[in-house]
Amino acid sequence: MSKPNKKDQSTKTVVSGVERLGLRVSSMINHPVAQIQRWVTIHRLDTDGDREWEEVMGLLSETDGIDMTFNDDESVTLRWEASADENRPVEVANEIEEAAPF
Repeated sequence: MSKPNKKDQSTKTVVSGVERLGLRVSSMINHPVAQIQRWVTIHRLDTDGDREWEEVMGLLSETDGIDMTFNDDESVTLRWEASADENRPVEVANEIEEAAPF
């Protein structure tokens, strides 16, 4: 049996507050329910610092196609329209495919 390497055990990935908030917001936006309804409300947590919150909200406000509503309880509701790819009809091939020659 080999001993675990101490160097590997002590390595930790440190995530900044902006990255943590960005991942949380991205996860909420990409959630299947949010994608169906095309809106999501992001609540500010006690762990979200002023600088981090302002930076992520600034990035969202610069994103085309997102409508932001700042609520009284410090939450933010994001709304967006369906992308062109989502509205495209699905093409179904009615032709019979030929067998591969090999």
